[in-house]
Amino acid sequence: MKQAGRIISLLTTVALMGALLLACGSNTEQSAANQASSAPATEASSSPAAESPATSAEAETGTRIFKDWTGHDVEVPVTPKRVIYHGETTGDLLALGVTPIGVMKNTEGSVYEDQIKDAEDVGFPISVEKSLSLAPDLIIFGNADDAQYEALAKVAPTVTFDTFAPLENRMRILGDLLNKKQEAEDWIAQYTAKTKDMWAMLHENGLKEGETASIFTMYPGNRLFIMANAGLPQAVYNEDGFKPTPLIQEIIDAGEGFREISTEILPEAAGDRIFILNPVPDDAKKDTEELLKSTIWKNLPAVKAGQVYYFDIQKASSDATSRDWLIEALPAEISKK
Repeated sequence: MKQAGRIISLLTTVALMGALLLACGSNTEQSAANQASSAPATEASSSPAAESPATSAEAETGTRIFKDWTGHDVEVPVTPKRVIYHGETTGDLLALGVTPIGVMKNTEGSVYEDQIKDAEDVGFPISVEKSLSLAPDLIIFGNADDAQYEALAKVAPTVTFDTFAPLENRMRILGDLLNKKQEAEDWIAQYTAKTKDMWAMLHENGLKEGETASIFTMYPGNRLFIMANAGLPQAVYNEDGFKPTPLIQEIIDAGEGFREISTEILPEAAGDRIFILNPVPDDAKKDTEELLKSTIWKNLPAVKAGQVYYFDIQKASSDATSRDWLIEALPAEISKK
């Protein structure tokens, strides 16, 4: 898991893979445990109705114990005010109405770039010195590295957070941690409803039951990657939407978010529809253009059928804000023919 986190963060830092998510088999159990294990550290009245305004205010400004992703019991503010978030899914916090004071700024071209323009860049790896200078009251650390955690924990209450967990799990954990439980439930409800409406509309406009899809992107060095459970696939693969091809399902079952493949594998990997994630570096863009000119590409059934769609990799991310954006962007792109 630690190594997976480092790989993902590296790709994110050079703005090649965007906010990639790796599937972790224990995510759901760990997320549920996180929520179940969070408990108030301050005394509360046995009868909520009997609480005085002063008691209520103390509860809002007090602390409590929160069990994080990797098992630390951390005393955190009940309502954090100055949050540093170091991970690939900053848009999760924004969807809950929380703007971090410090982030890992690799977000140029993202759908929420303007929303964090005033946030400070705490770097990658995260800078302890920069973090200290921001005087945070909470650090959310999307990594399981023990050494980095121990250093950050000396700056402010620090909780590890699985940025690779399923979206709903992440939102509920963050809702609990940031005292935004109702906001998290409201967001999940509206997102679920809008997603169902989107897929219903797509089916009404030609999407067939059981259609498969594949998502590809290029990395510098003419390296071709198939995305399985990281970023855009989390939005595309849905019980009401597209299905992964057998090869992609194999990658998902192996717990991989993506896998490098050779172009010779394209006929096996390609689905009924294909999504291309436009890379950021110029050399990767050039390699993408060469791929699209190749004979093996032109002979793919999806290409012949005109069912190839394009998204900028920085926009088609896994965070809540980007996923909300995709609800409109996905059908708009598919209808461009």
